[in-house]
Amino acid sequence: MSLSIIMPMLNEANSLPQTLDELRPYAASAELILVDGGSRDHSVALAQRAGVKVISSAPGRARQMNAGAAVARGDDLLFLHADTRLPPDADRLIAEALAEHHWGRFDVTISGSHPMLAVIAFMMNRRSRLTGIATGDQAIFVRRSTFEAVDGFPDQPLMEDIELSKQLKRLGSPACLAQKVVTSGRRWEQKGLWRTVVLMWRLRFAYWRGANPEQLARAYR
Repeated sequence: MSLSIIMPMLNEANSLPQTLDELRPYAASAELILVDGGSRDHSVALAQRAGVKVISSAPGRARQMNAGAAVARGDDLLFLHADTRLPPDADRLIAEALAEHHWGRFDVTISGSHPMLAVIAFMMNRRSRLTGIATGDQAIFVRRSTFEAVDGFPDQPLMEDIELSKQLKRLGSPACLAQKVVTSGRRWEQKGLWRTVVLMWRLRFAYWRGANPEQLARAYR
């Protein structure tokens, strides 16, 4: 296996069957590892019945993804959120990108009914290309050797993807793939689109100024 797909999960039983079905085409070329952070529903049982490797770890995306990377067998690692869908031939695209770069990410599109979600996705992709910083929604992928060289994700409850990107940028610029992953717009639609946009920009600005990630996580929740 050249690629390991690592997915943190917590109470994903409602969407997990569809997620696993969409990942089935990669079964022959990639290893799939689900890292459970203490689900109280039947997520673990669903995954195990589907024949997927499931491990447990302390809760928190950073800790879960690091735990998955620690047991992964692939030379390349893809960190995929449970509500994010890959484009066709993602394994090939990643292999081609990592032949030239240490790490990378996909462009993103956001599912949902609000027309401004397309604008938000455009701005996310544009910002990422200009700054070289990726978010977890963009499905970060990285060579195992590179991931280990930066000691993986920092042990923090928020902005772990931003901090990882900053460390990876020191080794090389990311491959910014134009092919799009599809991530759920549920967060924006449930909490209010503009309210969520303003909150995320406030949190990013505070993090840039050195705010404690624990405090930012409480504000985010």
